[in-house]
Amino acid sequence: MDVCLAIKRRLQELGLEQRDLAVAAKVTESYISQLLTGKKLPPEPGRTDIYEKIGKFLKLPSGKLSKLADHQRKEVLKRNLEGPPKPLFKEVRELILRKCAPGKEKQIRVIFEKQPFGELERLVTQKLLDVVKTVAKDELESETWLQSVARLSGRSYEAMRVNILEFLDTDVFNVSSEDCVSFLDPLIESWDIDLATFGMEIVLNRRLIPGYAKKFEFVEREAAEIEEELGLTQFLKQSVNGGATEQEVEFLRRLRFGGKHPTPLYYYRELQNLRDPLHFREDSGGAISKRRDPDNVERQVQLDSRKRAIHRWAKSGVAPSKRSKP
Repeated sequence: MDVCLAIKRRLQELGLEQRDLAVAAKVTESYISQLLTGKKLPPEPGRTDIYEKIGKFLKLPSGKLSKLADHQRKEVLKRNLEGPPKPLFKEVRELILRKCAPGKEKQIRVIFEKQPFGELERLVTQKLLDVVKTVAKDELESETWLQSVARLSGRSYEAMRVNILEFLDTDVFNVSSEDCVSFLDPLIESWDIDLATFGMEIVLNRRLIPGYAKKFEFVEREAAEIEEELGLTQFLKQSVNGGATEQEVEFLRRLRFGGKHPTPLYYYRELQNLRDPLHFREDSGGAISKRRDPDNVERQVQLDSRKRAIHRWAKSGVAPSKRSKP
């Protein structure tokens, strides 16, 4: 059973009309009609709140409609991907090139024209969509923002919700001229790309989206250096550090503790474990990269100390003194 059939059957069981469902989902009746007749592909569950609203209105189990929609979408998309990808609309490509940094527009245009809808064009389009969709999804939850935009564009609140829901459901193969006019053009200020690393910087319109007036970088970077733990600094200054090598110190620096701050004793114990041949036995499960709880380590140090004391007492034949009970 597909999601459209499930909704239509439930409407009949409850004696409800499509207009009632449209009101509950806060969309237009036309959108509901196209959805139920199969003229529109059910939107992706992770990008919309419509299934939650419809399911609550129709008193269906939570998540049922989302699962049906997800299965139906996979089947349809699987069939669509069997053929060659369709190139972008000319208007979409021109908009993307117009937003490119002036110093690189000509170079990027040559690549786009030499490889129509090739890897670079799909990458750039996909990243621009990802950023603008993030903004649109956040604003979808702001009724005040939606009403303001609807008034400015001369649309109803429900029509604007439908517009955003459809945009959230589009992909790099189906970007339309309407998407450009409504979202990509007004929200994107500019973009740039490093052709050596394919790192992108996307700047959004500061006037329309103040909270997103920043650059988005899509490039892998090394993690920023974290301030060295005080316990490690103290340990390295002490004579018990055993002349730790550069590699060993680097290993200790990379340990992370989730907000805890280990003492020098913890690092002493870690260094001893690192140098212990048993540390590398087959059942250690890659212990060299395993992070241990500093509290547990220090408790183990205390237990080891007590065991050694008992062992010494056993050899000397002198039993440890027992404390008298109060």
